[in-house]
Amino acid sequence: MKTDFTTTIMVDQSPQEVFNAVNNVRGWWSEEIEGSTDKLNEEFLYHYEDVHRCKMRIIEFVPNEKVVWLVLDNYFQFTKDKSEWIGTKVSFEISRQDNKTQLRFTHLGLVPEYECFDICKNAWTQYIQQSLFSLITKGKGQPNSTGHPTTADEEKLGSAHK
Repeated sequence: MKTDFTTTIMVDQSPQEVFNAVNNVRGWWSEEIEGSTDKLNEEFLYHYEDVHRCKMRIIEFVPNEKVVWLVLDNYFQFTKDKSEWIGTKVSFEISRQDNKTQLRFTHLGLVPEYECFDICKNAWTQYIQQSLFSLITKGKGQPNSTGHPTTADEEKLGSAHK
């Protein structure tokens, strides 16, 4: 049975504040994002050293409710299949739940059968549960940048290839 990776956070901030934080990708995922991350049909590039690169297109953009990225291109240094994410979608769904705002993150197509699944699951969990949560609730996330990994796997993979 294939199950897409999902994680959820609850915050006191408004759906608009959550939506704005999600679209501030440099503030929670990577300081080295290239391109626009806050408009429908825009494309942006992510990379972390020579460990991971990908190209995303914003295919859904509903203010204060939903953002979906389509992975157009992907490269993992640490997998046999360098392109595992290509064609998958990264979804952020925002809703109100009992006076709180819920953010449901789902990477549609990131399934346990993928070689990268454990590393990607750990990374997304840390980026959403810690970095994006911190950006929403405290105004500052913990994005990665060259020489400054956010996750233990980034640190291990980055240093192994220097």
